[in-house]
Amino acid sequence: MASSSSAAAHIDHLVIAAHSLAQGVAWCEAVLGVEPGPGGEHPLMGTHNRLLALGNGTHPNAYLEIIAINPQAPAPGHRRWFDLDDPGLQAALRDAPRLIHFVAQCADAAQASRALSAHGIDRGALRDASRQTAQGLLEWKITVREDGQRLFNGVLPTLIQWGEMHPSASLPDRGLRLQSLRATHPQAKELRAACAAIGLGQLAVKEGEANLSALLQTRKGPVVLDSGGL
Repeated sequence: MASSSSAAAHIDHLVIAAHSLAQGVAWCEAVLGVEPGPGGEHPLMGTHNRLLALGNGTHPNAYLEIIAINPQAPAPGHRRWFDLDDPGLQAALRDAPRLIHFVAQCADAAQASRALSAHGIDRGALRDASRQTAQGLLEWKITVREDGQRLFNGVLPTLIQWGEMHPSASLPDRGLRLQSLRATHPQAKELRAACAAIGLGQLAVKEGEANLSALLQTRKGPVVLDSGGL
């Protein structure tokens, strides 16, 4: 099924999961050479984050999100997004934070979700979310499954539709750039079809072991982040 231009999706942000936000900040300083910028809390999910701009000419609004369960927040009465309630994922994160997923921005996330449904993929309900920032209330709609799963070992993106503000607009330039995002997966054919259905042409997909690989340009030089199928 071909997508219409109005349904075209773009890489919005990379998701780095951490066992704790402090661990994630330390990882960022050691691996990327910079301290992440401010983020906030997600009351809907009981998580919190820190952000870093990654934008360049190809991915002008891209950013990196370091996210962790917020131990000070009440546990939500449902599964958290990005598989953060999965015991296996949390066990792996105790060793080090990891690239686990990415999110694709859509002008019409509901239309993109329906396009995936036509391919037999349940990306999840489109939920309203928000958090307070120094610039005001940041609001968005995002697909979240009831089981919290990312799907395709995290290689199939979550869909997001932003309100009036985008978080990248207020992020300082720390010299990081997203150069490329590539994926391998045993179900590469199905994954390519899903990406085509939502108009996501920025993800290169090949057959192989499940992995999401991001090449970043940093002030320390090129850095490759791999999910390793986590």
